[in-house]
Amino acid sequence: MSTNFAPLKNDTFLRALLRQPTDYTPLWLMRQAGRYLPEYRATRAQAGSFMGLATNPDFATEVTLQPLERYKLDAAILFSDILTVPDAMGLGLSFAEGEGPRFARPLRDEQAVRALRAPDLGSLQYVFDAVTQIRKTLDGRVPLIGFSGSPWTLACYMVEGRGSDDFRTVKSMLYDRPDLMHHILQINAAAVAAYLNAQIDAGAQAVMIFDTWGGALADGVYQAFSLSYMRQVISQLKREHNGERIPCIVFTKGGGLWLDEIADSGADAVGLDWTVNLGKARAQVGHKVALQGNLDPNVLFAKPEQIHAEVERVLQSFGKPEAGSGHVFNLGHGISQFTPPESVSALVDAVHTLSRRMRS
Repeated sequence: MSTNFAPLKNDTFLRALLRQPTDYTPLWLMRQAGRYLPEYRATRAQAGSFMGLATNPDFATEVTLQPLERYKLDAAILFSDILTVPDAMGLGLSFAEGEGPRFARPLRDEQAVRALRAPDLGSLQYVFDAVTQIRKTLDGRVPLIGFSGSPWTLACYMVEGRGSDDFRTVKSMLYDRPDLMHHILQINAAAVAAYLNAQIDAGAQAVMIFDTWGGALADGVYQAFSLSYMRQVISQLKREHNGERIPCIVFTKGGGLWLDEIADSGADAVGLDWTVNLGKARAQVGHKVALQGNLDPNVLFAKPEQIHAEVERVLQSFGKPEAGSGHVFNLGHGISQFTPPESVSALVDAVHTLSRRMRS
């Protein structure tokens, strides 16, 4: 597929990540293409299943662009799932209606762990085809974000076999057989780096590492089993492609405790959940990284005037941007499937209006 892309018309998001001046605070939402949108639900029904949607570049392109047709968002994010990588490792991924993801062959013993191999990237070609097709269809409107789960977060699903409340199985392996856990994480780190680089080659203009379950780890254990492997990934990433800088965002949910260490990971930006004070975080990291976040997603169930007030609070907390600092507005985690679509309109309008006013 040809990768001759249209020039970018709105680079505000990329400028903020690179801590360059912007006219307003750019905004995108984690899970912005998803079940809260009736048009997404219609396309998913047409595709027949979640994986039918994610593995078809035409459907993936359609749902990636749906939120941009409704809202003036400043970035698109590839529609895919963090579990495409372990699926390509042969663990047998499935999504049952009303349930989360499940693996048919989780890593429960030494034999299974030792047999684990990084996936052949050819088995993930549908993802890279979707990236290129989305980028072409965007026609330079806004940048496209590629992403992956972190090595630790992927390992949680690979060992547990599904989502977990207490991570008993994966943590038992971590503490009983740290050698096996490090083996999984080493393979995951190599796979994630290769996967993100292939997305960059296909047209992704920024990449994000989702460390959804890093915050489930104890202090000290987080650094050894999550952060160190994200550092490995970041050190292997292409930071420039076709003469353009490719920023990298890292997001550990519940990771505010380790902000200094995450900011030293080599990433360009750090995503924060809603438990973190943005102003204090900005003072803490200085000009080292940009910050992304961090409105509580449940604010979107409030009235428009309350959404406006909470947006103002987040923007005021970060303060007026200046050269060397950068803020990308986002939620502190993914948008709820029950969110009223009109609440997102109120959010987008408030972020753009109020952040312009702060700069005047």
